[in-house]
Order: sequence, then C-alpha cells, then structure tokens
Amino acid sequence: MTDQPSAPTAPAWVERGAERQQPPTLSALRDLIAAGSRVNHVVSRRSGLSETELVTLEHLSREQIGPAEVARRLEVSTAAATGIVDRLVSRGHVERRPHEVDRRRTELHITDSGRGEIIGHLMPMFAALDRHDSSFTAEEKAVVERYLRGATAAFEQVSGPVPRSSD
Repeated sequence: MTDQPSAPTAPAWVERGAERQQPPTLSALRDLIAAGSRVNHVVSRRSGLSETELVTLEHLSREQIGPAEVARRLEVSTAAATGIVDRLVSRGHVERRPHEVDRRRTELHITDSGRGEIIGHLMPMFAALDRHDSSFTAEEKAVVERYLRGATAAFEQVSGPVPRSSD
C-alpha cells in the first residue's frame, strides 16, 4: 500500500465530446489560451524571430538575466541558449554586459530595437486590453484577478511555477 494521494475526480465535461458542457468561464479561458498561443506564433513569423527568441525578449523586457537563466527559463541547454542569445545580439535586439557586482558573470539587456520589436507588434493588443481593463470597476477587477490567479495555479499543477530569476 502506498501513501500517494488519490487522483482528483475529473469534472463531467472532461469526458470525450463533452466540451460543450464546459462552464462559459472555462470555455472563455480556453479561447484566451488558444489566442495567446496564436499571438506568439504570428508575432514570431512577422518579426522573423523564432518563438524561443521572442520568449527570450519577453523575459528580458521584464528584467536583466544571464544566459544560464535564459536556458533555465526556456528549459533548453546552455549551448542552445547561447545560440539564441547570439542571434538576438547579432540582430541588435540584445546586448551582453558585465554583471554590476560579479564581473565574471554576464547580464543580458534588451535594446531599444528589441523592445520596439515586441511593442511594435503587440501595441494594438496592449491598447485593446487597456481599454477593456478600464471598463471594469475595482470590484469586478478583483474578481477577474482572483479567477485568473486561480487558473494560473491550476496550470502550475502541470507545468510547475513560472520560472523566476535565481539571482
């Protein structure tokens, strides 16, 4: 006998062909996830970047990280991450700089060109999301945020938590 917890009971709509019985919130969430996946694919194609290069720029738009952290977040080898970074550097989208404290380490910084590449393609979506967000009251936003954070936690049951900087 093992001490493993029993598997959770699947909701009725998980059964094959029962997607139409899914609650509207879950159907809308599924649509959002599919749209998000298409956005990355379309922006990648339009910009001439691979999807991993695009995701790397997204990470670097939030914070400076090193090549090893890029590898960890993308779940690729350090050699593959170096190739991704090399391509972004050669396009002028990323710069390598010495770490401010530990000169043995390298930090990656997104350039204006790299930031422009992301923002230029995504600005229509950002503007529409901002308009949509401003149409909700503070109370409605709190409910939406709670739902989305719960959905994120559900996803992390499969994927693990979103990678954060290990620095």
